[in-house]
Amino acid sequence: MDLGLTDRRAIVTGASQGIGLAVAHALAAEGVDLVLAARSADRLRRAADEVAQRHGRVVHAVPTDTGVDESVRALVDETVARLGGVDILVNNASNQTAGYPFPPLADTTDEAFWADVNVKVVGYLRTSRAVAPHLVAQGWGRIINISGLGARQTHSIVRTIRNVSVAALTKNLADELGPHGVNVTVVHPGPTRTETNAALLAAVAATGATDQAGRTTATSIGRIVEAHEVADVVAFLASPRSVSITGDAIAAGGGLPGAVYY
Repeated sequence: MDLGLTDRRAIVTGASQGIGLAVAHALAAEGVDLVLAARSADRLRRAADEVAQRHGRVVHAVPTDTGVDESVRALVDETVARLGGVDILVNNASNQTAGYPFPPLADTTDEAFWADVNVKVVGYLRTSRAVAPHLVAQGWGRIINISGLGARQTHSIVRTIRNVSVAALTKNLADELGPHGVNVTVVHPGPTRTETNAALLAAVAATGATDQAGRTTATSIGRIVEAHEVADVVAFLASPRSVSITGDAIAAGGGLPGAVYY
C-alpha cells in the first residue's frame, strides 16, 4: 500500500532512541523528510545521521527541550526554515523514569508529577500549539501523540494521569482542528522492546512474567511488541489514508487479554 507520504515533512520529538527513532525510520522509509528533536544533542545527531543514511531522505537534528516553550517555538521555526514547511507532528518526548517503578501514593511526589506533566502533557500542548497554524494554513496535517496503555491501567499514579491527559488533549485538538483538514490521534503502546529498555525487560523476565524472548501471557499476541511495529501504526496515522480516524486512541500493545474496549 502506498501511504502517500512521499515528500511530506515531519517533526518527531523524543526521536533520539526507542519508539521515536523507530517512528523516524518508518516515516523516512515512506519518503518523508524529517526534523528530529530531543534533549541529548550528540545522541540526536547520531540518530539523524542513521536515518538519513539508511533511507536517503533529508533529516535534521534540532536539540529541543519540550518542557520550555521558547525551545519548542524555535524547533518549529527551524523546521519551517529547513524543510520549507511542516505536515506531520509526532509527539513522543517524555520522562521515562517518571512513575517508575510504580511507587504507591505515599511515595508519589509533587516534583515527579509536575516534571512529567510538564514534558509530556504540556510539552505536547506546546508543540501542537506551535505547529497547528502551519497545518491549518495549508489545509492538511497530522498530529500523532504517543501516550501509553498506562491510561487504562493503575500501575502508576503519575503515568495513568499523564496518559489520560494526553488522550484528552488529543480529542480537544481533533475537534478544533478537524474542520481545517488536520487529524489528531493518540497511540497507546504497551511494554515495547527498544534498544533502551533491554535491562527492564530482563528484570521482567526474571519475575516469570516473560521469558528472555519476550513471550508472555500478558498480551493477546503472546509476546512483547517491537518498537518498529508501533512505528508502523504511526506511519499509517500520519498518512492521508488515515482520514477517517481522528480524536481516537489506538492501542498498540499487542492486546490486553480479557478486557473489552468499545
